Amino acid sequence: MHLYIHIPFCKQACHYCDFHFSTSLKQKTALVEALCREIELQKDYLPTRHLETIYLGGGTPSLLNESELQQLFETIHRFYTVAPDAEITLEANPDDLVGPAADPLAPLRLFRQYVNRLSIGIQSFHEPNLRLMNRAHSATEAEKCVQLAREAGFDNLTIDLIYGMPAETNGIWEADLAKALSFGIPHISAYCLTIEPGTVFGNWQKKGRLQAADDEFAADQFTILMQTLVANGYEQYEISNFAQPGWEARHNSSYWKRRPYLGIGPSAHSFNNHSRQYNVANNAQYVRAIEKGEIPGTVEELSRADQVNEYVLTGIRTKWGCDVRELTALAGTDFEALHRAELQTLYSRGWLILQDNRLTLTEAGKLFADRVAAELFMS
Repeated sequence: MHLYIHIPFCKQACHYCDFHFSTSLKQKTALVEALCREIELQKDYLPTRHLETIYLGGGTPSLLNESELQQLFETIHRFYTVAPDAEITLEANPDDLVGPAADPLAPLRLFRQYVNRLSIGIQSFHEPNLRLMNRAHSATEAEKCVQLAREAGFDNLTIDLIYGMPAETNGIWEADLAKALSFGIPHISAYCLTIEPGTVFGNWQKKGRLQAADDEFAADQFTILMQTLVANGYEQYEISNFAQPGWEARHNSSYWKRRPYLGIGPSAHSFNNHSRQYNVANNAQYVRAIEKGEIPGTVEELSRADQVNEYVLTGIRTKWGCDVRELTALAGTDFEALHRAELQTLYSRGWLILQDNRLTLTEAGKLFADRVAAELFMS
């Protein structure tokens, strides 16, 4: 079983981000108390109360102080057992990991008491790109935090990088990858920039102030990403995720493999194999509802088509692909027969293969993952 906790606070808004967060920390104490209360209210949501992974995401969980972390983890242990080898991840920004000159390891020593894996939102080692994205950290802090994390005993590290930036060159992207590789980080997640409506980038694009990178340029950088990391001993086990052997993210893999998970906090999602729950994406509404003992979420019962489509959308992006036997069980009918024409087309294009009852993308198909998934959706 898997637990996700959403910490909806950030120091400042990144220009590309459309996740739910607030830059006002006034409600932080009340919200942490509400998170703990929701953990209690939702204690029976999962089939068992034994956790294999815990993930603190956001937002910026590295904004939590010692008492808030202690409060959260005491609550978790009150209502759940946690596996001795559980993967416990904290998302963090570089500027929160670098302590004062007198004791630069102080923040990392605190986090090391509670978590054993750090997911660091570096995004780029290129200073102009960090400024364009409105990141709170500098390129120097991006490098320094990785070095300090190693010193603090964090072997299980992953960093996030963004490619397809406007006005970026392949040389800048190649330098970002080279810098990441120089640290020997066991896991790297890399995402193509998408410009979403309502974000600063979205507003700039609407006004003609910013032009998104074209598809061909983004595809070139995706190809550079795959070739560079695979050549350096990483396996692309999901479209955007690369790991050295044995360092795959267990929590994230649970989503792609359709394992039950509980999401705690405003905007968090939960899944229990037959339904999804979506918490309200509003901090004040969330806190008020929890104080009344209510779960501020919407429950969606998943139809056969919903379950097939979700599995296709996530599973096809992974090295494990989609098991056609599981697709048939979810669909209630022979999946291959249902999609015989579409499958033949995808095979002939060289985008998809069937091996050992599993549908997986080819190298060429990885450039068209969403399109392949859409072809296999069930209506």
